Amino acid sequence: MPSVSDLPTKSFTAPERSLVQRMEALQRANAIRSRRAQLKRDLKAGRQQIQDLLLNPPDYLDSAKVFDLLLAVPKYGRVKVNKILTICRISPSKTIGGLSQRQRRELVELMRRR
Repeated sequence: MPSVSDLPTKSFTAPERSLVQRMEALQRANAIRSRRAQLKRDLKAGRQQIQDLLLNPPDYLDSAKVFDLLLAVPKYGRVKVNKILTICRISPSKTIGGLSQRQRRELVELMRRR
């Protein structure tokens, strides 16, 4: 029987990307970060409602963490956000795009009550 060190290993690497492809990806990532930052400022100032974003999130929020977005809401700190996520059975690392319809509804309902 061969030892573990004798078995062939597979090396997984990211595909090679051209400079143009890397620069385009960097521009897209920077645009998404800028839009998210503006959205958080709008939430903090009350110009945007969290319920609307949870029920119908824009594409650039799909990979954003629910925890981070809730922290941008006025009067919501780490303790309150963690409590809300626990009640709704949502992991703090869950993304907006990864929420199920049940989780969205529960979260919106809970946010409306508070």
